[in-house]
Amino acid sequence: METDVHAAIDEELRRTRQRYTAGRRELVGALLAAGRPLTIAEMLAGDAPQSQSSLYRNLAVLERCGVIHRLASPDDVARFELSEDLSHHHHHLACASCGRLDDVVLPVELERALAAAAEAAGRDHGFTVRAHRLELVGTCAECA
Repeated sequence: METDVHAAIDEELRRTRQRYTAGRRELVGALLAAGRPLTIAEMLAGDAPQSQSSLYRNLAVLERCGVIHRLASPDDVARFELSEDLSHHHHHLACASCGRLDDVVLPVELERALAAAAEAAGRDHGFTVRAHRLELVGTCAECA
């Protein structure tokens, strides 16, 4: 699957006249390996050796191309993850103390009910719902 993700990203970057450089590939690899949204500080401290300025530039290009997206967390620190088009539909557990975001996949029955409720809410307001996100806020095990 990781090969497919890299191939899809390479194709998307080429479509927008960008290159899938080694630094961008390492950044995507770090996001894949983490399995949860990462802060810039976590990326800088990781195994992918990039300067802070290179990391910011690479994040900006990947975000602009729709490959990754920025998430707001309870601690107001930006976190980044791969676009759902490249991974899977999921929601987040958000720690109100440290801001950590973890991915969580809901049971199929609950996901269907949530999608139906979102569609009904949209319909009631003359709004077309294209996607939904759910954030469960609480305290992570490390902060508890």
